[in-house]
Amino acid sequence: MKMTCNIMLISLISIHSSRGFNVMSRTSHASSSMMRKTSSALFSSGGGRVSNAVTDATLLEKTSSQPQKQSKLETNPPKGTRDFAPAEMRMRSWLFEKWRTTAGKFGFQEYDAPVLENEALYTRKAGEEVTQQLYCFEDKGGRRVALRPEMTPSLARIVMKERPLLPLKWYSIPQCWRYERMTRGRRREHFQWNMDIWGIPTVAAEAELLSAMVTFFQSVGLTSDDVGIKVNSRLVISEVLAELQIPPEKFAPTCVLIDKLEKVPLDAIQSDLEELGLERSVVERLLTVMSGDNSLDAIAKVLPDNSEAVKQLTELMELATAYGIQDWLLLDFSVVRGLAYYTGVVFEAFDRKGVLRAIAGGGRYDALLETFGGDPTPAVGFGFGDAVIVELLKERQLLPEFGTPTDLIDTVVYAMRPELYTHAIEVATTLRQAHQKVDVILEPNKKPKWVYKYAADRIGAKHVILLAPDEFKNNQVSIKNLNTQEQVTVNFNSDDLTAWALNTATSKEDEE
Repeated sequence: MKMTCNIMLISLISIHSSRGFNVMSRTSHASSSMMRKTSSALFSSGGGRVSNAVTDATLLEKTSSQPQKQSKLETNPPKGTRDFAPAEMRMRSWLFEKWRTTAGKFGFQEYDAPVLENEALYTRKAGEEVTQQLYCFEDKGGRRVALRPEMTPSLARIVMKERPLLPLKWYSIPQCWRYERMTRGRRREHFQWNMDIWGIPTVAAEAELLSAMVTFFQSVGLTSDDVGIKVNSRLVISEVLAELQIPPEKFAPTCVLIDKLEKVPLDAIQSDLEELGLERSVVERLLTVMSGDNSLDAIAKVLPDNSEAVKQLTELMELATAYGIQDWLLLDFSVVRGLAYYTGVVFEAFDRKGVLRAIAGGGRYDALLETFGGDPTPAVGFGFGDAVIVELLKERQLLPEFGTPTDLIDTVVYAMRPELYTHAIEVATTLRQAHQKVDVILEPNKKPKWVYKYAADRIGAKHVILLAPDEFKNNQVSIKNLNTQEQVTVNFNSDDLTAWALNTATSKEDEE
């Protein structure tokens, strides 16, 4: 009786709806509730929610097999970004492995963080170039977020949250995003090798990082004739400002302005100077000091007695000699770096031929945690972009070839007849369980000549296992060594195939 009433009610609703009446306005709240429950019971499976197939009026249009006329797909990625097809991916993996190997030699541990961060993490200081280059937006929850332009603020956030034991030596290879003008080696999306040391207040940390950087350069064939590393201390600027009685709070924004002078004339930042409350003569005095003789003796004459800047740089150069990297370093008092959080030694790797932009850079940032409300913590680190180092290696003809993969596949398995294909799968499975990297030819009708060429030239395989009718009648498979062209037969059973695979692996180790 109840079901009959419900069906009658739905029929009544349908009639009224077809006549344009507002049914809901003419029914009670109780009736509305009953209609929803009845509809759910009739049209959902097992009493669940109403199916989209029932409620989606455009379902037929969305699933139609008729081809929809669309504009031609743009095959290029967004401007300033890159695709990584297999050859490019092999190059990237090669570079990342060089970075990871270097970090491991110096006892660093790897970490990572989300590519999406809170926008406030990067807008703590006005005037930094990075704040004008953010890929930022409001998410669906109304939060202001940004794609990370650099990794150091994320690291600071992690350190504040995790409170790891100090000192720590961490590294990462994050993807970073900046909407900036593109030049050779500069993209809007890039990967960056970051190395950071926290908890060491002396320049021993800077020396360790500089040695790691040089070790990487040497590992890819670069020498001190190819790359130099400019070194300075922001304490030079700090001490000059103190001598001119400029308050300490203007130190960081002054450094940001000074860094812009590498790209624009002094007149272009005149209004910024005035807003900061600095007279033009102050900046001119700084430029005179920074553009003078780049030697410790010369800078000592213009800085106060017992200068901390001179002491730092003297000690750093002595440590560089102990590390054997002194030929790579040169003092340059014009280097200040553009980020406001640097507090002490700064450095920048450059192409000695002057063809490319800065290769890497970093410095000490002891006060960064304070800007986030944390305790002062000594820290120093560097960032090293992937795009510019690849350009440099191309320039010096030191980049390996990545067109044909090497050590990608151990064995290619091929069935000459469709009826042997399932047996080819069994062979491949046995070899994979023996830790071989195996590719199965998925088209049984390919000719052997094509298979051998594909295996040798396209994927760099070492062996081809051929399942041919005649050999298989004798419960055997044919194995060809693509390096020596020697061919042997092995019984088709898992034990013999496994033994062959293990023996092959042993022979490879002996060769290496």
